[in-house]
Amino acid sequence: MKNILVIGGGFAGVWSAAGAVRAARAAGDAGEGLRVTLVSGGDDLVIRPRMYEEDPEGMRLALDRILGPIGVRRVTATVTGIDTEAHTVRAVSRTGEDLELSYDKLVLATGSQAVSPKLPGAEYIFNVDTMPAAAALNNHLKLLPEQAAAQGRYTAVVVGASFTGLEIGTAIGERLTAIAARDGAAEDVRVVLVDRADVVGPELGENPRPLIDSALDELKIERRLGRTVASATDKTVTLSDGEVIPAATVVWTAGMAASPLTAQIPGERDRLGRLAVDENLRVIGVADVYAAGDTAAAPAEVGQVTTLSCQHAQPMGKFAGHNVAAELFGQDLLTFTPDPYGVCLDLGPAGAVVMMGWGQDRQVVVTGEEAKTLKQNINTLWVYPPVDDAEQILAQAGRFSNG
Repeated sequence: MKNILVIGGGFAGVWSAAGAVRAARAAGDAGEGLRVTLVSGGDDLVIRPRMYEEDPEGMRLALDRILGPIGVRRVTATVTGIDTEAHTVRAVSRTGEDLELSYDKLVLATGSQAVSPKLPGAEYIFNVDTMPAAAALNNHLKLLPEQAAAQGRYTAVVVGASFTGLEIGTAIGERLTAIAARDGAAEDVRVVLVDRADVVGPELGENPRPLIDSALDELKIERRLGRTVASATDKTVTLSDGEVIPAATVVWTAGMAASPLTAQIPGERDRLGRLAVDENLRVIGVADVYAAGDTAAAPAEVGQVTTLSCQHAQPMGKFAGHNVAAELFGQDLLTFTPDPYGVCLDLGPAGAVVMMGWGQDRQVVVTGEEAKTLKQNINTLWVYPPVDDAEQILAQAGRFSNG
């Protein structure tokens, strides 16, 4: 019996497990006797791209509906240590039991997490990084009408004007307006974007910026650029230049880092903590260990490295899963070849914008309602895996393109 162990129940982890099963079945007799186990702290695949929307508790799928039909063993536990020399993983089960799991091949796919702010009043700041955090923000917004009428009750300050901050900033105003309207206070809604950079979306390049700025103007979203948050209370935000903004809601989107479990692997890591992997998604210099999704810095298009995104996480999982099984069977590995990189940025009621390329060379290719429809299809249809049907799940595991 050969054991492939996948750590992580997100997009990359789920598709790594499915990809390994598919490769094993395609190998025929050579693939028999393989056991694939996935370890995750929760029972669900959480659809993180939608966590800023209303009622985020519904943005998930039961892992057993994906893994069960294809015969993947699931262990609900929190991983506490990885010994790459002994080929073992230590974990604690939901009931507090200490576990030790052995592997022949390991895939680390535990994703990324938001970098928590370290400033006075950080306990009053929300994020949408996890299901509990997103649910807490959602509940807070719904309860705003129960607060005493005060300046800033329907003001939201969003810290970070990059991709996530722009999507949250353009969506939260619409949510606040609907909530405040029931209280006869729709005109009190105010959204303020704060960023250290002197432009919005600095990593998105110059070409889409006029469209983004126009959308922010249309939605009356204020900008405080070249600044950051110095402190917060439950009713105010103080910026680094001393400005005090009355605000009952502060959402932090500035900064992400790879799962801290990457530090358990003795490989090279980048500034985000992601492990350096080769073109087959093997961790460089570490035998029998692969990484996929936000835990891996993989070669993408010429001169580029994968991003923290489901666009890269899903195919990385499929390639890693195939390769980790193929290596066990002595078969040829596949070179990770992602689709040309594109970004679809939701701008709330102002539409959306689709961009292709990287950095300052990024080009706008679709805007307006067409881009909005594309974004809705991505978020509500295309990122969701098939469920309850082994044939469809394994067929999807063999589609290495997101197109």
